[in-house]
Amino acid sequence: MRVLVVEDDEVLRDGLSVGLSLHAMTVDTVERADDARLALDTSDFDAVVLDLMLPDGSGLDVLSHLRARAHHVPVLVLTARDGITDRIAGLDGGADDYMGKPFDLDELAARLRAIARRSVGRSSGTLSYRGLDLDPARMTGIFNGVELRFSRREFAVLSALMEQPGRIFARSELEDRLYGWQEEVESNAVEVHVHHLRAKLGSTFIETVRGVGYRLRGENR
Repeated sequence: MRVLVVEDDEVLRDGLSVGLSLHAMTVDTVERADDARLALDTSDFDAVVLDLMLPDGSGLDVLSHLRARAHHVPVLVLTARDGITDRIAGLDGGADDYMGKPFDLDELAARLRAIARRSVGRSSGTLSYRGLDLDPARMTGIFNGVELRFSRREFAVLSALMEQPGRIFARSELEDRLYGWQEEVESNAVEVHVHHLRAKLGSTFIETVRGVGYRLRGENR
């Protein structure tokens, strides 16, 4: 799950980046409204954490920019402006959720998972496919009755594939799930994580489509 954090407080911005990464989220950060608009116009995100009070304008203007362009990325407003009228303005302006500061990081992560899940029409918090039940909250899975644990990046690759099990993901798409803008992409990272996942799930669970990418092996393949 790739998240854009729009927050001008450096300490909080860095804390969100580190904290959400522990929940298997890849986090990119900006501190200004203009940079947020540019990021959202040029990159794909699964969710946005949006402060309202930014150095060059209001987060509500960023939200209006998104919705005016029919951009449906789910947005969670995270702000010290937590009055009823502020909440109403944010939600009516197109936000999917609203949290006040201070906040609990685990609750924030859960709310982000929820709005991202709703945006693709999925009601359950568990991803299931071919005997594997994946729990995003705990980064664990139950595979044929056995509990499995995954590294943060193994989980990021596996959850991406399980969200759209019939789709072929190019290596570059999976790299986007693994690395933020500030991180150096390791040349064979995707291959390494797929290898580790196959060791846990069996060699046929993830299929390599030569020259294209990876997908989950179908029931009839």
